[in-house]
Amino acid sequence: MATVSLRLGDLVWGKLGRYPPWPGKIVNPPKDLKKPRGKKCFFVKFFGTEDHAWIKVEQLKPYHPHKEEMIKINKGKRFQQAVDAVEEFLKKAKSKDQSSHNSAEEKNRRNSSEERSKQNSGDEKRKAGLSEGKMRKNMGEGKKRVSSASAERGSKSPLKRAQEQSPRKRGRPPKDEKDLTIPESSTVKGMVAGTMAGFKWQPSVSEPVKDGDPHFHHFLLSQTEKPAVCYQAITKKLKVCEEETGSTSIQAADSTAVNGSITPTDKKIGFLGLGLMGSGIVSNLLKMGHTVTVWNRTAEKEGARLGRTPAEVVSTCDITFACVSDPKAAKDLVLGPSGVLQGIRPGKCYVDMSTVDADTVTELAQVIVSRGGRFLEAPVSGNQQLSNDGMLVILAAGDRGLYEDCSSCFQAMGKTSFFLGEVGNAAKMMLIVNMVQGSFMATIAEGLTLAQVTGQSQQTLLDILNQGQLASIFLDQKCQNILQGNFKPDFYLKYIQKDLRLAIALGDSVNHPTPMAAAANEVYKRAKALDQSDNDMSAVYRAYIH
Repeated sequence: MATVSLRLGDLVWGKLGRYPPWPGKIVNPPKDLKKPRGKKCFFVKFFGTEDHAWIKVEQLKPYHPHKEEMIKINKGKRFQQAVDAVEEFLKKAKSKDQSSHNSAEEKNRRNSSEERSKQNSGDEKRKAGLSEGKMRKNMGEGKKRVSSASAERGSKSPLKRAQEQSPRKRGRPPKDEKDLTIPESSTVKGMVAGTMAGFKWQPSVSEPVKDGDPHFHHFLLSQTEKPAVCYQAITKKLKVCEEETGSTSIQAADSTAVNGSITPTDKKIGFLGLGLMGSGIVSNLLKMGHTVTVWNRTAEKEGARLGRTPAEVVSTCDITFACVSDPKAAKDLVLGPSGVLQGIRPGKCYVDMSTVDADTVTELAQVIVSRGGRFLEAPVSGNQQLSNDGMLVILAAGDRGLYEDCSSCFQAMGKTSFFLGEVGNAAKMMLIVNMVQGSFMATIAEGLTLAQVTGQSQQTLLDILNQGQLASIFLDQKCQNILQGNFKPDFYLKYIQKDLRLAIALGDSVNHPTPMAAAANEVYKRAKALDQSDNDMSAVYRAYIH
């Protein structure tokens, strides 16, 4: 977008990153939300959503000259609702101007009426004075004083009555017209909601919308869900209790389980996502004395019910962790209705532990920081067993101060952590690690099937490998899974295939060949076609025997 001359109060089209332009208004930011350094930018609040963000001036266009152009290229339902909200805003503003004009006319009429009242009062005074003069000629001094007093009362009374009967000043508009000011809220979520068809968000409860401004009530946020507590799958280890605030707060059932070598942070911890990894992580946070509030995005696990919204967790906690399956889930969690972004305020901290690509995590970091929040990526290397044992390896990047604030949490959930610098580095490193692991698993499966078809003992092959340089817990466990035909998921096959795909794309982005990963990816794709997605990654073995 071209640079334009803009000022406070202007209606604009704002564009952030790869998201489509969205109608908004330039307003003053909250006092505690600092302006980003660098290029000139304006604080914009968007129509049809509850969102706002700092937008660079070159990413802004005036609303009216570009209205038809934008309507032609954006056809989404939510986008149209946003445009309708702008028109309603303009209509109401015009009504306010008309009301102000009428008030001014009424004030002029009132002033004229007051002037006439004053003139009438002056006439009354003069008449009273003449009467008093005549009375003085005909009456004694004592009576003259009485007549003078009576005349004085008579002269003041008409003026006083005129003042009492005159209308009160109504030059200012009524207080309830202040609702034309756009309310404070969250950031870019609504921009994505309008046209990004890939995001299918589940509507749920968010913070209440201010009655004074119906223009910025997101139409999905009016839908409600019944609050519920967390997973029965972890209640054997945890005590789940309902707080008066409405959040689901989990505390350690046995307070003596706190590890003396770890001093838990006094910050309130939130956790979003209780899958294979998340459940174990939360259990270990609690064992080490942290107070944790949880939410999960699905209700598909046995005994589980949908918890309260991510926005509520973020708004009530100091640091919120999230661990979900893939880039789409990570975006939905942050940018969707009642998502993380709805709860972000200046100083709120968000730590994404999902394994995603660098572009996704950079995008999420941008919108969190633009809202005044702090961001850290921290994907984990490990599996369900290592998660349960608190032996994960954590790869972190982003806000170094937040990394240090998470120290006791990382100690509780992992055996070691690495800080890798700027946002995106941890995502890249995690994909490389999983690329190696996924390729190795495919090679193990290939070796076991080759041993079988050539008449060699698979158990003997495993014994030999366990005595050599390749010996490892990973090798032994995965081979045992194959020999026993036990493919209960410890690391979903569909997720290792996803990581291989993202790693290959990472190689392509820098023109680096990844032929081994590409070959392994094809084997996992065949395994998925054989309905092995929800089995352990070791089920890739079945791609070789069918």
